Amino acid sequence: MRLITVKMSEIYADGLDKLVEIGMYPSRSEAIRVAIRDLLRRELWPRDGGPILRNDDPESA
Repeated sequence: MRLITVKMSEIYADGLDKLVEIGMYPSRSEAIRVAIRDLLRRELWPRDGGPILRNDDPESA
């Protein structure tokens, strides 16, 4: 995986912490990954598919 640093307002960080606290996600990182995946599926990737995955991408396994 790649490390990406993101600045966000405190209200978003607090919301992520709440999602982790109530057990919806195991970590902030996982919640962010799910949100980005859903955004890309909706906005970028074709309806009948997804990204073209590289052979070294763990999501392709």
